Amino acid sequence: MTDNPTIFFTENFKITNSELGRELATHLEYDLVKDKTNVTRRDVLRAISLTIRDRLIRNWLRTQKKYNELNTKKVYYLSLEFLMGSLLGNSLINLGLYDECSRLLAELGYDIETIIAEETDMGLGNGGLGRLAACFLDSLSTLNLPAYGYGIRYRYGIFDQKIENGYQVEKPDEWLRYGNPWEIMRPEHFVRIKFGGKVTTEIDDTGKPKTLWTGTKDVFAIPYDIPVPGYRNETVNNLRLWQAKSTNEFNLYLFNQGQYDLAEEDKNESEAISKVLYPNDNIFAGKVLRLKQQYFFVAATLKDIIRSFKKINKSFANFAEKTAIQLNDTHPAIAIPELMRLLTDEEGMEWNVAWEITKNTFGYTNHTIVPEAMEQWSEELIAALLPRHLQIIKEIDKKFCEEMLSKEFTNEEVSKMSIFGNGMVRMANLAIIGSHAVNGVAELHTSILKKYVFPEFYKADKIKFQNKTNGVSPRRFILEANPYMSGLISSKIGTRWIYNLDEIREIEQYKNDIQFIADWQNVKKQNKLKLIDYIKKHNGVHVEPHFMFDAQIKRFHEYKRQLLNILHVVTLYNRIKANPGLEITPRAVIISGKAAPSYFAVKLHIKLINCIADIINNDEEVNSKLKLIFLKNYSVSLAEKIIPASDLSEQISTAGFEASGTGNMKFAMNGALTIGTLDGANIEIKNEVSEENIFIFGLKSDEIMQARNAGYNPRMVYETNNELKLAIDMIASDYFNKNEPGIFKSLVDNLLGSDYYFVLADYQSYIGAQDKVSKEFTDKSKWTKKAIINVARSGKFSSDRTILDYARDIWGVK
Repeated sequence: MTDNPTIFFTENFKITNSELGRELATHLEYDLVKDKTNVTRRDVLRAISLTIRDRLIRNWLRTQKKYNELNTKKVYYLSLEFLMGSLLGNSLINLGLYDECSRLLAELGYDIETIIAEETDMGLGNGGLGRLAACFLDSLSTLNLPAYGYGIRYRYGIFDQKIENGYQVEKPDEWLRYGNPWEIMRPEHFVRIKFGGKVTTEIDDTGKPKTLWTGTKDVFAIPYDIPVPGYRNETVNNLRLWQAKSTNEFNLYLFNQGQYDLAEEDKNESEAISKVLYPNDNIFAGKVLRLKQQYFFVAATLKDIIRSFKKINKSFANFAEKTAIQLNDTHPAIAIPELMRLLTDEEGMEWNVAWEITKNTFGYTNHTIVPEAMEQWSEELIAALLPRHLQIIKEIDKKFCEEMLSKEFTNEEVSKMSIFGNGMVRMANLAIIGSHAVNGVAELHTSILKKYVFPEFYKADKIKFQNKTNGVSPRRFILEANPYMSGLISSKIGTRWIYNLDEIREIEQYKNDIQFIADWQNVKKQNKLKLIDYIKKHNGVHVEPHFMFDAQIKRFHEYKRQLLNILHVVTLYNRIKANPGLEITPRAVIISGKAAPSYFAVKLHIKLINCIADIINNDEEVNSKLKLIFLKNYSVSLAEKIIPASDLSEQISTAGFEASGTGNMKFAMNGALTIGTLDGANIEIKNEVSEENIFIFGLKSDEIMQARNAGYNPRMVYETNNELKLAIDMIASDYFNKNEPGIFKSLVDNLLGSDYYFVLADYQSYIGAQDKVSKEFTDKSKWTKKAIINVARSGKFSSDRTILDYARDIWGVK
């Protein structure tokens, strides 16, 4: 066989003689039952995914065995979201098999990028929270840290975004339509989850009172495991996702009585728990389902953690020494009373001992200061769904408040720290009280938490509060997303930057190298051409590569101010219409993101964007200088197309509202210059790249507070700024929506009435910064030097650095 490098491994597939080739051919024929006459791209995707998964399994098993042999401390990362992106592309890169697979697929007549594009993103998240969690898993594995991710295996994810007549329309995200070749079902580790019922007390055989939770309606949690490989090492960590399954699959009696719907009613109600990410909680049924989701996944997770702990350890005395649980925002905060329930009710532990273990086990990451995102549940709802937990939360609160009063905190201060307020259970307060460490995700965010959001808690325990600025994976967002730039960088400084992003600083020495600048510009052009093809295919709009690509991609929220971006677009449109011969930097404004289904205000912003885009892109007087593109159904894979092609990164949130942002980091490390407010991690990006390599505008967070307290008047701003007034008047007068008059009235009324997020206040400063951007973009060499500097100084924003900070300061793991 060595004399003939190309052989038939099966009767149907002729592939180069290699172990990987043999495995690929075997999966195509024996698992998919396909031959060369009927194989499809999706078949090839599944076969190569199974082939790579086989490679991962060997190290997956060895990794878990090693952790257990060493009885090492383990990190458990609990998150309602995990935006994993393409698992095939990431796995190939981390295993070092990308080139070999590319050659194998070429022999079958397929391009590897085309095959990877066939993979559907896992529908497990919506925005930065989920993408951060995925980056953290990548870094945990790459750094050889013993860690597990836990979440929910949503059947439909958040939603598939369609645009109909300019409006966002939500369709089910059927990401599991073709199955998931990466996951392995573990039915032997199912967990029974309780809801409802009542709490009683009985005396056990030793004469001690024992609390019982009975009469419950139960649901099974079935685990599915997904391997998470580190980069070029033998570590493969685990992401475990729970799917809800009814304990009463089918009522045959009702079916035989002809009551077909009722026969499966229990099954449908139970399994709704893992159907959709973030059900609409504007209605009571949605609130019930969302709380069920949160308890379902943390209860299953804690049972799983304890099962694993008991296999190796004889006593719970060292539970916190062997276990670190990180709560990714407040969604998993119900885990705190659940662990207390397990330790006291099921393991028979005394309260104070259990409480010390619980506090020393949990860490809490806060991701927001937006009031509506600070989760609260009514006492009535928790009493109905989780009666034992309400008792435990009340006991936690009682003991904590007594302790604070004994330390001479005022009644008012203690009231603000209490878990209970106005009949609601404040989950952020519970998370803080029940954790040994609380962290913000950017320096400004952490400062705001200490000074304005939780000042009483900070006064009570300053050491507990920490900052851990977010980061993103350089493997995913440089190496995989931008192979052209990665190759150029590695050709100059080698590949050590992939492991240690601080070393990418070495490319700054080439910022004045004429050939390097030319190569860098060619990389950007190639990335633009790929995105141009995508835009043409999906939007029917052609964009020239010499245009500035100006991108804002993130979930829609009023504080993220996509509306400010649009006012700038309308201003540019008006300038061109007023003076068709105007010399202006050609610009393609690219916007992508989803609005929550019940967030009607920002869904109207999406409609406005599409209305304006229709006018601009079809106006020959304008479209040679300005294009507006809304790319629907934002995802990790789509971000990987947009970010490398972008020249300008829009990070324009109202100062003090964005906890950190990770999109700002991804753009910067791909050579896009930032235009932004001094908000979130923008401040730290500015500090790293220096003021001349970023475009900062707008009010600072303290200035926002001062203006609000002084009685900010947005109408006065509107009346005194001619360009702003014209833009708003055009929106109000139905210039962009002649077929649906009046639909933007609420939008305009909100801007002129309250303008809570200071869109109008920051407008002129933003326009001035954008004018500066346009002017500087005309000097391509100077702009490229700034882009190189942004990439060279992005080392701080690697998720590897973030995870090492968590490991050292919060988890105590090595």
